[in-house]
Amino acid sequence: MTLLRKISLGYFVALMIAAALNYIPGLTDDQGLAFGIFALDIFDDALHAASALWALIAGLTSHRASKIFLTVFGALYLGDGTLGLITGSGYLDFGIFNNGVLDLPFGFKIMANLPHIALGGIALLSSRFLDNR
Repeated sequence: MTLLRKISLGYFVALMIAAALNYIPGLTDDQGLAFGIFALDIFDDALHAASALWALIAGLTSHRASKIFLTVFGALYLGDGTLGLITGSGYLDFGIFNNGVLDLPFGFKIMANLPHIALGGIALLSSRFLDNR
């Protein structure tokens, strides 16, 4: 099994954890905020679960499928996190379309969008620099 396939399987685990955050007692506060920072709704849960399934299929299928997953997923999530950092709303959960630009404190924007920026950036870097079979 190649390194990119293993990384894709790692993304499956990470994304399933993200999809499950709302359903683990103690991780959300009284206002429904995960870790007291961001609210995850059914669109976020569906996005994370679908991304996890894609990562699993890619990791189990082939090196090429994993490279495609890491490249496309990475670009989509990094772009979403970057847009969220700039505007307060991302596009993957339709937030930019439903909520528009939000006037949020910059520190909050960093904390809320760091997971997508990190996941997307690591996926892109992995697909580019760790592609040695």
